[in-house]
Amino acid sequence: MIIFACVDDGMGMMFNRRRQSSDRILRLRIRSIAAGHALWMNSYSAEMFDGADSIKVSENPLDDAGEHDFCFVENEDLTAHADKINIIYLYRWNRAYPSDFRFEIDLSEYDLKSTSDFAGSSHEKITEDIYIRKEL
Repeated sequence: MIIFACVDDGMGMMFNRRRQSSDRILRLRIRSIAAGHALWMNSYSAEMFDGADSIKVSENPLDDAGEHDFCFVENEDLTAHADKINIIYLYRWNRAYPSDFRFEIDLSEYDLKSTSDFAGSSHEKITEDIYIRKEL
């Protein structure tokens, strides 16, 4: 499975059951990367993606996504599914926001394949880190 997730400087993802931020250009980038594949997410996240055809909505997207499918995750605990995750696209807001729900995957089990910055619609700089699971 391939995961998309957004984090702040403290690896926070949400605060008080709300996303920390949202960015239109980032959503377009995610849709472009996942083009031609299923992009799974729950209904909370799907609201941001304006009913795009490739979006598969499930209240259990991490259970329903296949090995080569993509999942956009905001408010899902990834640790129970860590063994299914082969690639992580981690988007960093490069800011410190209040958070009470964090990204908990141990990134030491992955190699950082690439990192790049781009300008978003709501943030001057969003950093994209791509992690690939290490070979055992």
